[in-house]
Amino acid sequence: MSNHLENSISPYLLQHAQNPVDWYPWKTEALEIARFKDKPIFLSIGYSACHWCHVMAHETFEDPEIAEIMNNYFVNIKVDREERPDLDSIFMAYVVALNGQGGWPMSVFLTPDLTPFYGGTYFPPISRYGLPAFKDVLLSLSNIWHNRREEVISTSWKIALHQQVKSVNDTGSIPLESQILFIATQNLIKSYDQKFGGWGTAPKFPQPMALEFLIRRHLSGDGDALKPVVHTLKSMARGGMFDVVGGGFARYSTDNDWHIPHFEKMLYDNAQLIQVYLHAWLVTNDASFRQVMDDSLHFVTREMSSELGGFYSSLDADSEGEEGKFYLWTLKEIQNALGAKDDLYWAAFGLNEQNDKDNAIILQRKMDDSEIANLFGFSIDEVKSRMKQSRDTLLAIRNRRIHPALDDKVLTSWNGLMLSAFAEAARVFGNHQYLQIAIKNANFLLKSLRRDGILHRAWRNGRVSPEVFLEDYAALILGLLDLYQTDFDNRWYIEAYDLTEEMIRRFNDPKGGFFDIPNTAQVVLLKPKELQDNAIPSGNALAAEVLLKMAAYAENEEWRILAENMLGLVANIFSDYPTAFSRWLTAADFSFNEVRQVAIIGDLTDKCTRSFLKEIRKSYYPNMIVAASNFPVLKGSPKLLSNRSMVNGEPTVYICVGFICKEPVTKIDDLKAQLDKLKF
Repeated sequence: MSNHLENSISPYLLQHAQNPVDWYPWKTEALEIARFKDKPIFLSIGYSACHWCHVMAHETFEDPEIAEIMNNYFVNIKVDREERPDLDSIFMAYVVALNGQGGWPMSVFLTPDLTPFYGGTYFPPISRYGLPAFKDVLLSLSNIWHNRREEVISTSWKIALHQQVKSVNDTGSIPLESQILFIATQNLIKSYDQKFGGWGTAPKFPQPMALEFLIRRHLSGDGDALKPVVHTLKSMARGGMFDVVGGGFARYSTDNDWHIPHFEKMLYDNAQLIQVYLHAWLVTNDASFRQVMDDSLHFVTREMSSELGGFYSSLDADSEGEEGKFYLWTLKEIQNALGAKDDLYWAAFGLNEQNDKDNAIILQRKMDDSEIANLFGFSIDEVKSRMKQSRDTLLAIRNRRIHPALDDKVLTSWNGLMLSAFAEAARVFGNHQYLQIAIKNANFLLKSLRRDGILHRAWRNGRVSPEVFLEDYAALILGLLDLYQTDFDNRWYIEAYDLTEEMIRRFNDPKGGFFDIPNTAQVVLLKPKELQDNAIPSGNALAAEVLLKMAAYAENEEWRILAENMLGLVANIFSDYPTAFSRWLTAADFSFNEVRQVAIIGDLTDKCTRSFLKEIRKSYYPNMIVAASNFPVLKGSPKLLSNRSMVNGEPTVYICVGFICKEPVTKIDDLKAQLDKLKF
């Protein structure tokens, strides 16, 4: 018998639609029932690819006895955190304040007026792992609700009030100084794991935003900033964390050396890591970085793309009820696939007869291509060809296995991040396939997720969610700007401009920055305004970046000032906690470094114009924006192109640094000379 989740668009909620628990989605109906029946609410928040969410669902929510207790004493609400990041943020703050840590599944108990009074994460059906049995938790809280309610509510309000005050206090803006970037860089370098790469200990997360910031600092002249980036990217690319057979990255590593992953694959991780590897390749010309980037884009194309153009959200860690089973190999399977002993592949991955033929293997590179070439006397190209042949063979065999579950909802913000990745890869490599994927994605988002001029967060099977959040607007705008800089179709810029105005109108906080939810949205406890970057950049950090870039395109001083005031919201903390504010640091780097504005006037199909673009795209200029148009300049083009003309009827490039323009150039050598001066 199904419950009230059966009409949800979220695959995560649909996974619970047949539970004996009488689940409701987060809607007015459930909240009114709780108030009418004077019952507390049990709120469970998770996501489709979450391993322990599946464990709790199977062990606890499918247990008829536990379900009966839940149904008798509580109104039970299930939320997909990926659909409702606002609720996740609010109640995660409560759980962390209460317990010192949080995670998913998140379990929170609320009064009918939505005040939390108890919370945690995973609860087992019987007492173990030092955790109480969920049945005991339910019965105890039901007793407290009926007999000690006032005491509980009073305590809960203190925690809720603390969160409200913290949220308000966090909105004060202070002046931003360039020294902050230097301090943040030094703190990142000092705290970096010099043995294994990355930051922190297991579970170890990839921190793409911190890596991106360090690449920028390297390009600004910091001689120590690049080493942690190269070391970390190479360490992750060896395998385990990175899928050496099929491409793409797992969510995090359960050990310090990136070998044993938590196998779920998230769209947002891969989008950010693809761009970091792309930028690292531009800076170092290390072919292995490009290989990882290409393999990951192919993975997204193959396994996370809908025919309509949207990118899916995630792949589960589990298959056939076991975490990682899809990705693991035995020595016997490898031998059967590649021959009794493929010496080259065995050497590359450190395989030997001492490996138990029946034990699971997570493939990890032990030797790189150059080492293999030296060992066997092959050319690098021959090594690459043979390694690709072996990889393709294993991938074909693996694809015949039972695949992990796919969360096939399309989220605007995550798609915006991946749109940027495909658009930039298309731009740098002149890759037509990547460009077509990016265009198809942008068209899908603007048609299917912006219906009747109203942007939505989530889409699945033709249906959209009613909600939308700041991060959806900001990530989509940045994706459209990346696409505009790739094909210079004015439509993308016009859409980005309109969405920017709409974002400001719908989310602006008069005290500074933006709220995470629209001004017309329902407020639960407090109006969320998340400033810290997590696995996904905060909506405010992305919005600050949007305003800085759009201000440079539209020559809108008001937008630039608004962005700089936003940076002041975190100026007193982001240098001390750089991994928690890395996307903010990227925006601050854009703000402090003189923006490079490049305007190109001329036929975009002309050989000379194309040579200009190719030269500009050879290097990574993170604080450069490029606009281009035929002459006369097309209607709706960025203001940056206004009053520009072709010199002597030839394609012409105008470079402005810090809003001071250099002499326009019509010759490739003159352009190279000006670009060389832009490098540190």
